[in-house]
Amino acid sequence: MDARAIARYIWISPRKVRQVANLIKGKPVSEALSILRFTPKKAALPIAKVVRSAVANAEHNYNMNPDDLYIKKICVDEGPIFKRYRPRARGRADLKRRRTSHITVVVAERKEG
Repeated sequence: MDARAIARYIWISPRKVRQVANLIKGKPVSEALSILRFTPKKAALPIAKVVRSAVANAEHNYNMNPDDLYIKKICVDEGPIFKRYRPRARGRADLKRRRTSHITVVVAERKEG
């Protein structure tokens, strides 16, 4: 049985979020949250929120023990790209691409034995 949580439209580029997500892939939830707490990246906070949400979903909806959970799958997908213009010299404009991310975390119970 798997429980999941999704955070959508996070205002951080997917490439930067994946750097942090790869740190916790396959780890127990308690260890993953400890790693995220001390990771000095902006993406660590939204990932930690999604992990905590997935644990709460597992505990509440599927009656799983939070101590036995591990990160089965974490994927970071690209969300919509918002385009903004920045004025430049001589009447020109540069395009700024504001990238967003969708973070999906799947947790499962580790089978003992």
